[in-house]
Amino acid sequence: MILNKPIFQYRTLFLVAITASLVIRPALAQQHDYYALRCEYLINPLGIDETNPRLTWKLKDSEEGARQTAYRIIVGTDSIAVANGTGNQWDSGELLSDANLIRYDGVPLKPFTRYYWSVAGRGMAGSQYSRAPVAFFETGMMSSRWHGAWISDGHGIDHRPAPFFRKEFQSNKPIKSARAYIAAAGLYELYLNGRRVGDHRLDPMYTRYDRRILYVSHDVTSVVQQGANAVGVVLGNGWYNHQAMAVWNFDKAPWRNRPAFCLDIRITYEDGTVETISSERDWKTSGGAITSNNIYTAEHVDARLEQAGWHAVGFDDSDWRGVSYRSAPAKHIVTQALHPIRNVEEIQPETLTRVDDTTYLFDLGRNIAGVTKLTVAGPAGTVLRLKHGERLSENGLVDLSNIDVYYRPIDDSDPFQTDIVTLKGEGTETFMPKFNYKGFRYIEITSSQPVQLDRTSLVAYFMHSDVPAVGAIRSSNPLLDRIAWATNNAYLSNLFGYPTDCPQREKNGWTGDGHFAIETALYNFDGITIYEKWLDDHRDEQQPNGVLPDIIPTGGWGYGTANGTDWTSTIAIIPWNLYLFYGDTKPLSENYEAIKRYVDYVTQISPNGLTTWGRGDWVPVKSQSSLELTSSIYYYVDAVILSKAAQLLGKQEDHEQYSRLAGFIKKAINDKYLDQETGVYASGTQTELSMPLMWHVVPEPLIAKVAQRLAERVEADGSHIDVGVLGAKAILNALSENGYADLAYTLASRDTYPSWGAWVAAGATTLLENWDLNATRDISDNHMMFGEIGAWFFKGLGGIKPDERQPGFKHVRLEPHFVQGLDHFEATFDGPYGKIESRWTRNGRRVDIDVVIPANSTATLMLPDGEQRELPAGNHAVQWRSRQ
Repeated sequence: MILNKPIFQYRTLFLVAITASLVIRPALAQQHDYYALRCEYLINPLGIDETNPRLTWKLKDSEEGARQTAYRIIVGTDSIAVANGTGNQWDSGELLSDANLIRYDGVPLKPFTRYYWSVAGRGMAGSQYSRAPVAFFETGMMSSRWHGAWISDGHGIDHRPAPFFRKEFQSNKPIKSARAYIAAAGLYELYLNGRRVGDHRLDPMYTRYDRRILYVSHDVTSVVQQGANAVGVVLGNGWYNHQAMAVWNFDKAPWRNRPAFCLDIRITYEDGTVETISSERDWKTSGGAITSNNIYTAEHVDARLEQAGWHAVGFDDSDWRGVSYRSAPAKHIVTQALHPIRNVEEIQPETLTRVDDTTYLFDLGRNIAGVTKLTVAGPAGTVLRLKHGERLSENGLVDLSNIDVYYRPIDDSDPFQTDIVTLKGEGTETFMPKFNYKGFRYIEITSSQPVQLDRTSLVAYFMHSDVPAVGAIRSSNPLLDRIAWATNNAYLSNLFGYPTDCPQREKNGWTGDGHFAIETALYNFDGITIYEKWLDDHRDEQQPNGVLPDIIPTGGWGYGTANGTDWTSTIAIIPWNLYLFYGDTKPLSENYEAIKRYVDYVTQISPNGLTTWGRGDWVPVKSQSSLELTSSIYYYVDAVILSKAAQLLGKQEDHEQYSRLAGFIKKAINDKYLDQETGVYASGTQTELSMPLMWHVVPEPLIAKVAQRLAERVEADGSHIDVGVLGAKAILNALSENGYADLAYTLASRDTYPSWGAWVAAGATTLLENWDLNATRDISDNHMMFGEIGAWFFKGLGGIKPDERQPGFKHVRLEPHFVQGLDHFEATFDGPYGKIESRWTRNGRRVDIDVVIPANSTATLMLPDGEQRELPAGNHAVQWRSRQ
């Protein structure tokens, strides 16, 4: 409904009222604010190509029960007009709604245009909210034709030196603004007038290059100058031209070719005219100091080959060659609208050991993904090797044997995770890889002749997709806090435009690892832009019959016999979790047909409702669980999600069909695997009991019995876990949600083998791949597949859960557990409506609970004795007394 009177008239009256009562309530205007305006979940983004982009905001209002009752969106091309409440693109009018996620619905957007927007609204009893500070989004290419051509240097796929490109141009009029739009098959760094453009690393993000390539938008107004200019581009191989040999056959990817790029620099002059400088055959190319680069192994630099000033005006490029045209690598060139990879954290080494005058060992004190930067001086021709690893051998030097096992080198010219630098001998020199990252804690530097290094000679950068942190936990148990920190370190170490399994041995987008950790990811980080991109990758990789590969993206590996439901259910589980956490149906609608094809394929090969299509409970402690049971449970989960998505999207026939299918699968599982007398599934392993409980397969009357059998199984196992990845996802939730929260906490807080805490007690700063510290395979020290514990802290102890009936934490389910052995716990989560806080402190038999619910949302607090309390927005203090 749209009210007849425009909102700005109400706002004017409200401001008059505030002025009249200013002496009495001087802070009233500051109490009501809109903030955190986002377009496509990004702050003031460039390069938006959506025709109806999503706009979101939050509300700050300290009044108890505060709720937005109406809002008005203004969008225009004049920031001052928008700030004053008028817009030439869209005025939504005042809408009676408490929504904070809407789609743009104004005049069709034009490419290359900056749009300003703001929101104002009303609260309870007609109170007016002050208009939000003006935000903006800027459209990119949209469906426009590129002016530039795809160009390369003409070399073949085995040529190792990186190609450099340059061009000079004139801008003869005063410049109003300038944008650079660049797409690359491979990786790039862009330079203008001697300066690197932007702070992103490893752009553009990895995709299925023969189907979709991303372009990146840069504001280069400050570096393009009136008069003479020079633009330079250097390309890296990335995943596009995988020269290293490994078991996943990326060297045989169907897209593989020499890197190429397409560039438009669009300059808008003060007089309104536009000029575009593009990649064309008038560019020149040459080699340079980067003699080899591989995303999987390392980077080699010979500083003697550096061409100083190659990206600046006046450089003598008479020895450079002409470029060659290349056909467009993919039909779909789309914008990279997601949080970029950056050097997020600088880490100084904790220790430096001088082994001799040519060998040094740096220890960061923690395991990370990223790169190192070395500063050194030495004679020309001195060769330094920087070997990066997670472990040390008995001789105290770096040991790569846990992470180089799948590398298949044809010679010794490209050692694993070992940068090779040749000095030019002209004073102090600095080296940092441009087109590679590694997983490591230790750096062993060996030199062909003596050099002097100290602790300041090397610094490390923790690289990852720069997703904003939104969650945190603190407790009275330091081990829990340390596990949470290690979990987040492992997660970020495996986020590079897509979630990976490990940052060293593989760097693969294993689907199972991705969905096992999705809740941990979303409780701790605002990651929707990364996951929506990864879902695009899923759709690019999906076969017409619905099948998905184990790893996404892939060059062809992973369409085997084990790429089944326990792994590739990402296509359903991730969109569903994005819906729960953000209240956004777009991930479900965009992936609906893909989910449907996937479920239909499993149905086709599983006429009896059961399937063995899967990998199973990978890397268990010792137990072996039924593959048919675990795979069939994920088949059931997919069918349930599909039926719910169909209902949300108004597809009633599909909803009914897949609801029946889910019921059929559930019955088939229980008929074959559940002993109703004993309450035991299959052979009664922890995984076989916890998965049916977590995923709601157990018939309602038998839940308590199955939960009891699970508790007994855990106690029989010495109150330690005996699960692999599927059980690790389920067991803590299955226990805490069914009356055994104390036992779940016991498992989560163990510091003896096997447990998460045993890793931390042994010095781990990330999560590991194997419970057994002495295992001889599957032994990466930076793995995320056991990462569900990070989400359980929020759910099982803090009790913060989304409500699928009012998703996006519009309504919060608060179900904390005041477990024995823990005196204090607090969880904070900055969700789509604002910060949710859940704190509790034990005082004898009394527990003091403090809860904060953000404006425009509500909560239901469920206490351990079954009492429920409905909580409006605001701060709440509750006391609960144990009967024990």
